Amino acid sequence: MSGVLFVEYPKCSTCRRAKAWLDEHGISYEDRHIVEEPPTVAELAEWRVRGQEPLPVRRLFNTSGKLYRELGVKARLDAGMGEEETLELLSTNGMLVKRPLLVGEDFCLVGFREAEWEAALC
Repeated sequence: MSGVLFVEYPKCSTCRRAKAWLDEHGISYEDRHIVEEPPTVAELAEWRVRGQEPLPVRRLFNTSGKLYRELGVKARLDAGMGEEETLELLSTNGMLVKRPLLVGEDFCLVGFREAEWEAALC
């Protein structure tokens, strides 16, 4: 398999486990620091529609993050925040985005679920 984009926060233990998994399976990847280079609105919009079904935009949020709670994102989403506004918010700070993200030619995986990664990559 050709390389994929691995978007991570290096201090995140889940990201470190996912990166180790990629290395163990010999999968080449381009590494990107989610805080230093957060995904753009255009990237998020494109990534979420890769694959069989579009990812629900809510799935892109790091719901356990401090910033998510501080900004009251859940309440804003529940109140009907639109997709464009949601993607704009996500692009403002990489800590709002669930990680790691693994982006391939025809998929975007959010979070690290080993079975899901195995199915997409192996």
